[in-house]
Amino acid sequence: MTEVQFILKSYSKTKESGQVTWESPSNIALVKYWGKKKGQIPENTSISFTLSNCKTITTVSFEPKSTNGFEFEVYLDGEKKEDFKPKIETFFKRIEGYVPFLKDFKFKIETKNTFPHSSGIASSASGMSALALCLMSIEQLVSQVEMTDSYFNQKASFLARLGSGSACRSIEGNLVVWGNHHAIPKSSDLFGIKYPLEVHKVFHNYQDTILLVDQGQKQVSSTIGHNLMHGHPFAQDRFKQANANIEKLIPVLSSGDLETFIELMESEALSLHAMMMTSLPYFILMKPHTLAIINKIWAFRKQTGLPVGFTLDAGANVHVLYPEKEKNKILEFIQNELVAFCENEQYICDQIGFGANQIQ
Repeated sequence: MTEVQFILKSYSKTKESGQVTWESPSNIALVKYWGKKKGQIPENTSISFTLSNCKTITTVSFEPKSTNGFEFEVYLDGEKKEDFKPKIETFFKRIEGYVPFLKDFKFKIETKNTFPHSSGIASSASGMSALALCLMSIEQLVSQVEMTDSYFNQKASFLARLGSGSACRSIEGNLVVWGNHHAIPKSSDLFGIKYPLEVHKVFHNYQDTILLVDQGQKQVSSTIGHNLMHGHPFAQDRFKQANANIEKLIPVLSSGDLETFIELMESEALSLHAMMMTSLPYFILMKPHTLAIINKIWAFRKQTGLPVGFTLDAGANVHVLYPEKEKNKILEFIQNELVAFCENEQYICDQIGFGANQIQ
């Protein structure tokens, strides 16, 4: 599949108006994507768990217009958001060549999250993927082209990537790979694919409890963070490390080796933060409570032997991951020992999910 195959070549303008709604989940990377080339192409392959409960629900209404250029309004939880418009306009400019009907219609984009907007959960992944899926449904309505489910998902992932790189991993589930890797059949830099190899049953319904350590605005945007990898003294070694970890993860996912899985997952999280601490300018994204939680998890795991581990996004919050069969014991530990480190004692219980769904 190449970029050319995603260009919509013909469509009808007879469809005057309509409305579509999609819900799309966030995702949490096990092997991290951090650093990109021109055109939102990743420097290394990444793999993520698709989440289930943390999602964005987006409705896009469209009607014809006669003016030139893009015309749209954006609402979050019913409130008009002018500050969201520059990012959406940048997205539209990037994808216009693939969905040329964007300038034929006026759009109303209404979105809401099932998680706190400023919680540090990857709302750009769920938000941009939901918007991309809505645009694909509109493409189906206005185009004269038959498309398979596979093509629909691939193009939605392709478009989502141009809005937010990690968004391309939210279209499907439960494990999604983004980035061309010689050990993953059909993997691509252009879109995410469902992990095509064997997965042990222990990873089915895997749990993710998200500890909201800091619900403030992100200290550094993802765009700035990725750009800091240009010229970073350790960048090339980091990209090699991530691609090597993908290869190491394949037999782990097949065998259900949770000890190695946790080791790889935690190493990836700490490597991501190490890159930010050694960039120029440099950032420490973890908070004292982040470190306290990590140390508590390590001590609990050593004491009990239970397979509980953590990962981090580019922020202070902690994703506690563990198999479903250990849910009761580990949730008790979280509630008794970890919740006190959360801002306002807030946390979210989630689990592995299976991708986006069309509502309307």
